[in-house]
Amino acid sequence: MITGAHSILYSTNPDADRVFLRDVVGLPHVDVGHGWLIFGLPPAEIAVHPAEKSGTHELYFMCDDIEAFVSAMSTRGVPCGPVQNQGWGMLTQLTLPGGGTIGVYQPRHARPRPMRVGATRKTAPTRAAKKPRRRASAKAPARRTKKRAR
Repeated sequence: MITGAHSILYSTNPDADRVFLRDVVGLPHVDVGHGWLIFGLPPAEIAVHPAEKSGTHELYFMCDDIEAFVSAMSTRGVPCGPVQNQGWGMLTQLTLPGGGTIGVYQPRHARPRPMRVGATRKTAPTRAAKKPRRRASAKAPARRTKKRAR
């Protein structure tokens, strides 16, 4: 039923943040009109944490090597926050041109396999769905074939 997730970043400077995600982070994108970019993301996961009040959501990017990520951002002139060992992963903060931040972390926890879009469970056909085979039986009349005249 679920085919993906659509995350929204609210920004006081959305044009600059879109350019940053496109040109600096290098996310694939489509322009849905008037420069409004929708970005593709790699496989994702979701976790539910306890909170005093529901309705708050967070977005984190994940990477395989946090030090390499921080170094790559530094060569592009993008500072990251200090890398912190959180136990569940190594975490830094990436500041967007619009002033917002996105957490980026190298997970140390077990990762689920990505959901396969369009995959369905294969089941054996039911008896009713099977097409019955026609068998010759003693009760059934023999098929007669007409001989052609030569």
